[in-house]
Amino acid sequence: MSTIQQLLTDHLDIWTAANTAKKSGRGRSAANAGSVYGIKKLRELILELAVHGKLVPQDPNDEPASKLLQRIQAEKTKLIAEEKIKKAKSLPPIAENEKLLDLPQGWEWARFIDTYSLEYGDNLPAEKRSNSGEYPVYGSNGVVGSHNLCFVHSPCIVVGRKGSAGALNLSLENGCCVTDVAYYCIPSQHLDLIFSFKLFHTIGLDSLGKGIKPGLNRNEVYELPIAIPPLAEQRRIVTKVDKLMALCDQLESQHNNAIEAHEQLVNHLLDTLTKTQGAENFNENWQRIAIHFGAVFTTEASIDSLKQTLLRLAVMGKLVQQDPNDEPASELLKRIQTEKARLTAEGKVKRGKDQLLTAKNEKQIAMPNGWACSHLADLVNILNGRAYKKDELLNAGMPVLRVGNLFTSNHWYYSNLILEDDKYCNRGDLLFAWSASFGPFIWDGEKAIYHYHIWKMDLYDSDLLYMRYLYTFLLEQTQKIKASGHGVAMIHMTKEKMEKLLVPLPPLAEQHRIVARVDELMAICDKLKARITEANQLQQKIADVLIEQTVA
Repeated sequence: MSTIQQLLTDHLDIWTAANTAKKSGRGRSAANAGSVYGIKKLRELILELAVHGKLVPQDPNDEPASKLLQRIQAEKTKLIAEEKIKKAKSLPPIAENEKLLDLPQGWEWARFIDTYSLEYGDNLPAEKRSNSGEYPVYGSNGVVGSHNLCFVHSPCIVVGRKGSAGALNLSLENGCCVTDVAYYCIPSQHLDLIFSFKLFHTIGLDSLGKGIKPGLNRNEVYELPIAIPPLAEQRRIVTKVDKLMALCDQLESQHNNAIEAHEQLVNHLLDTLTKTQGAENFNENWQRIAIHFGAVFTTEASIDSLKQTLLRLAVMGKLVQQDPNDEPASELLKRIQTEKARLTAEGKVKRGKDQLLTAKNEKQIAMPNGWACSHLADLVNILNGRAYKKDELLNAGMPVLRVGNLFTSNHWYYSNLILEDDKYCNRGDLLFAWSASFGPFIWDGEKAIYHYHIWKMDLYDSDLLYMRYLYTFLLEQTQKIKASGHGVAMIHMTKEKMEKLLVPLPPLAEQHRIVARVDELMAICDKLKARITEANQLQQKIADVLIEQTVA
């Protein structure tokens, strides 16, 4: 068994444990997202060993690469003399400090331009393509259509030039089209096409892209030093790489199947909690999960699912016990409506439809004793932010809070406009982003103007409705709210729909108990998630060390 195969089989636990590419997102669903780190690193290692001459043994009977380079140079000289290609600018010999490793016997250093050339693609916009299937049309990052004629009459390597600079694609067809956002390379007959394609993956072409829309300058590529093995060894390398990549595919498939099975198990167990009827049955199901907690919730995705389920249980009244001595929520609603009527009479709240009466005619949601159901508009005054023209956004003045500032962006705009009081948000206000990115926030910054794509939830009476409970409910409902929105490129929610959102309202004392319990359980989930993250980071470091030792 080869060294790399032993590395694969002897450390399976390392490669599969170092699998999570973290993807944060406000702590709601940082799941087991994306690429498998350990196996990704294995693939990189295989290619690194291949182009360093450490993947297959050398054969002293192979014709040395120096002979290949001589024939390639003679071939280029002939093509230049026949004016089929232009003579390239001469480059200095490869300096010793550019030779990053000692080459095996029979290998040779060469600059990229000494062995390969990158040719410009041709202009072929979408409206001029026949799309009849005869020949594939390549853009900077893969096939973008087909055409009935071809510009390139041989298998080739396609290299992204604009946009996806350095992206690599292999065309094995006898003809294809390459558009003007890409280069193509037809290796010499003295070089193996598949080996060349694998070699290109190791020389950092994607890192050479520059500009806002990254572009790849072929003159910079031409200067790169590359190591060329004998042709026979190139072919042995290709065979070995393909075999090892197939092993990686198997390992990745097994891992993905395990992840899918685990997610199904977690979802099934959590689903039993939300569908359980009766306190006794609920406690039994919870105990079954609790016994195996450490074995079930072992990934970031499973912790995120657990957090969402806890929010769901909270607003269903299943997270804390009801107290028959609590004042029922129906009484709260009456007093909130009285306060809303007073504010409306004083002109502080605009008169709207009687949402409370229409709520009775709608399908009620299942609630514990003592709870009540209300439309959101009967609990809060939903206030609109302000839409801005470009020339009203400045670099100084009052901060303008936009949706991006709530989620990820630290770039702020400012305004000197004097606005009505309800266009400002202060520390402690409940906000809801309703366009593109969705979700509730309790604002913890200084006074700011909030943008049109944010609503301020102004409680009619904060002594009768605990803001943190309403925040918990909106957090649990966020994905459903987004799913009921409008638009494709930018989904948004209408105020009218939001006002009709049905809110399950517990007694005031229970609202406080629910929030306290949610805080306690979320803190536990965050600790579990942090441990999982630390374990994944440690496994990734171990994987990196194993690879470094193998390459050294």
